[in-house]
Amino acid sequence: MLGTRDLTKEEVVKWRAENGMGFSGTFKETAKFGELLVLATGGSVIMEAIQLAGIEHFSNKVVIDATNPIAAAPPVNGVLKFFTTLDESLMEQIQKTIPDAKLVKAFNSAGNAFMYKPNFPGGPPTMFICGNDDEAKKAVTEILTAFGWETEDMGKMEAACAIEPLCMLWCIPGMLRNQWTHASKLLKI
Repeated sequence: MLGTRDLTKEEVVKWRAENGMGFSGTFKETAKFGELLVLATGGSVIMEAIQLAGIEHFSNKVVIDATNPIAAAPPVNGVLKFFTTLDESLMEQIQKTIPDAKLVKAFNSAGNAFMYKPNFPGGPPTMFICGNDDEAKKAVTEILTAFGWETEDMGKMEAACAIEPLCMLWCIPGMLRNQWTHASKLLKI
């Protein structure tokens, strides 16, 4: 189910037409409906979206946090500005707002065109995740594997302070050279 503020929005109507088995609804309807939820709004409006969904609808659910704290400021030499610091991530702020959710940071450092079945010559790219609930991270890893990703668990929620800035790194080639067709890979020996 796709949650939205505006069910008549052109993109939502198109999505419904292309996904006959899918539903669309308000944020509240979607949060109540979902067994596993994905937060995929602009970082600056995520708290409002959570309030519209109803904090109680996140309790004991795995919640994938795909948000980034991108500030309302232009990039400088291709580098985005964030409204958070390296001392507290947006994920940590979200977890304080929905403390009973099983939050996992994922899907925040790749373009949407590559989130499902990314096909790169070097093999599956790496998706970095973190969160405080090991079972939730296992569930998200299963989704990532099914979607064609290699998963690297970076530990507890505090690691989001390092994972969220990967969005900045991913965007630099796009901002500087309009090159958006890449992903990260962690190489190990």
